[in-house]
Amino acid sequence: MEHDRTGPRLPQARGPLSAAVRACLLGTAPPPAPRAADDADPYGDDLQLALYLCYELHYRGFAGVFAGLEWDPGLLAARAALEQRFLSALRAGTTVHAGVESAVEDLLAEPADATGVSHFLRDEGELWQLREYAAQRSLYHLKEADPHAFVLPRLHGRAKAAMAAVEFDEYGGGRPERVHARLFADLMSDLGLDPTYGRYLDAVAAPMLAVVNLMSLFGLHRALRGALVGHFAAVEITSSPGSRRLAEAMRRTGAGPAAEHFYDEHVEADAVHEQIVRKDVIGGLLEDEPELEADVVFGIDATGHVEDLLAAHLLEAWRSGESSLRGPLDEQNAHIS
Repeated sequence: MEHDRTGPRLPQARGPLSAAVRACLLGTAPPPAPRAADDADPYGDDLQLALYLCYELHYRGFAGVFAGLEWDPGLLAARAALEQRFLSALRAGTTVHAGVESAVEDLLAEPADATGVSHFLRDEGELWQLREYAAQRSLYHLKEADPHAFVLPRLHGRAKAAMAAVEFDEYGGGRPERVHARLFADLMSDLGLDPTYGRYLDAVAAPMLAVVNLMSLFGLHRALRGALVGHFAAVEITSSPGSRRLAEAMRRTGAGPAAEHFYDEHVEADAVHEQIVRKDVIGGLLEDEPELEADVVFGIDATGHVEDLLAAHLLEAWRSGESSLRGPLDEQNAHIS
């Protein structure tokens, strides 16, 4: 049997669901029964980690785990139950706009009195909080663009061409040193963090797992292709102003040139991407499949919902002077305190 050798190590379980999935990946137990997810907290550590473990098999896998488990029928059935629990909570808890136009307008119209994470880090964040933010976000940024790439075979015409153009930029325009995941790894090195893929999986909070799982949920299901396009739009449209604030935070705290460059790059690139996504990705998709408008809107609004949950977690911890992580960062390789 072919086992993955280059993926991250398996994290520790956070409850019975994630313990059961972990045991399955190690080959010591069968997959959990789908009904095991029935009473789980859809946003809690246990379900979100269990779902993340299932999804990661479609990316780089885990060291020592049989690669063929990606398509194991029992594990897929368990994953489907986890997904349904998560998706049902998203649909019940997300306030959805009436249409794409109003949803996009709200993304573009940033309130003057906004007090989000990037505002906090720009204005008063300390270096230890920037390091925690980078560790949390590493779960996504070290695979940046990968979840969205799943939608490419499910689009056609103008939407497909525009999506591919934006993804090409995310992957460095053919230059490996400019791949955005590589740029984030350089940012992590500037901050004294270990840039190894998956290194901080044990430390990140459940809301961060939910942010990444949302992308995988939308990306791995053709039926949710409209929601994935909505997610992509939300990310690209809101990225430029947030990245500008984070670049200022990196400069103010002396985080380092690579840390500044990652966000400076996103200020410029995503300002262009925002136009392409609005006009050609969303526009092209709905021109071909107008019946997907409600899914696009749900994707936009669900993205805002999980990002709000993450922001609430981070800001509550930091404003109390506490860590947002489940455990301390590994200081062995940290040259910044």
